[in-house]
Formats: sequence, structure tokens, C-alpha cells
Amino acid sequence: MNRTPVSSSNIASIGFDEATSVLEVEFLAGSIYQYFDVPLAYYEGLLTASSVGGYFNTNIKNSFAYSRL
Repeated sequence: MNRTPVSSSNIASIGFDEATSVLEVEFLAGSIYQYFDVPLAYYEGLLTASSVGGYFNTNIKNSFAYSRL
């Protein structure tokens, strides 16, 4: 999955597969997580958020099933 670099103190890049609704998040520490059944609007919100980490913590973390790659 192609990921887009973001400006964040914790997140390096994010990607989204619209066909499967999978959001992929690469953290600066090197770990990569996939979040499942994420609406496109959440990915778009993450891309445009003034605080990527804040948006992630409020709207995605602990809200969707996930898997660590």
C-alpha cells in the first residue's frame, strides 16, 4: 500500500485502500498498523488535520479493529 508522509511527532506516514477500507499507519518508531473498516472520511480527516497525532488518538485509535504488521 502506498503511504503519504505526514508531519507528526509520532506518525511517519499513512495510506488508505478504498477498496477494502483499510487504513495503514506507519509510526516513527518503525511499527506499522492496519486499521479495518475505516470510512474514507477518516483518512481524509487524518491527512488534513492540524494535529495528525491528535486526530488519530481521538478518532481512530481504540475505535477500529487493527493488526500490527
